[in-house]
Amino acid sequence: MSELGYAVDTTTHRIGTDDYRIRALLDRRQYWDPDGDAARAGISSASWPLFGLVWPAGLALADEMSRFAIAGRSVVEVGCGLGIASLVLQRRGVNVTATDHHPLTEEFLRRNAALNDLPPIAYRRASWTGENRDLGRFDLIVASDVLYERGHPAELAAFIGRHSTPTTEVMVADPGRAHCGRFRTAMREEGYTSSERRREFPGAERRSKAGRILRFVRD
Repeated sequence: MSELGYAVDTTTHRIGTDDYRIRALLDRRQYWDPDGDAARAGISSASWPLFGLVWPAGLALADEMSRFAIAGRSVVEVGCGLGIASLVLQRRGVNVTATDHHPLTEEFLRRNAALNDLPPIAYRRASWTGENRDLGRFDLIVASDVLYERGHPAELAAFIGRHSTPTTEVMVADPGRAHCGRFRTAMREEGYTSSERRREFPGAERRSKAGRILRFVRD
């Protein structure tokens, strides 16, 4: 247990051709909200640790970003959690911004950038249902494992609509959540068409190995 009230661990993950050291919460039993910041943001004690774990979908998205054609484009990682994809993009010299609404995300992102000898990653604390006026618009919007509650598809699609341009692409790594169909419908209402590619997610349990990469472009 750290002096801050939660336990962490640092592990190494090979992504593309590089190794990344990732500082994460030790397990799903961690919880620390002494000032009630997370509670005010609507984050329950059960969901509190989810931002700070290394998830197979997050590793899959990071792997996609290690070889995605990205030169000259601005990127935002939505619901970034530990921001592993953002670390990969930062190492590639991409103009990347990471966003989340968890009060500890920025601290973990800062520590992980330093662990990998990277400059700090631009970060904005952003709610999918807020206006986020200073966030701007991006050429590519990426996310991983963000469709785990019933309301998320509509909220995320509306957020994307507010921060995209007519040529924005969207990529979501999903481990097989039940709400993907609703997300496709919501994105269609924002003017996007979708395609899907199945792939094995690193470290996934056998029953959920067949993850998918969802890609959206505007007509």
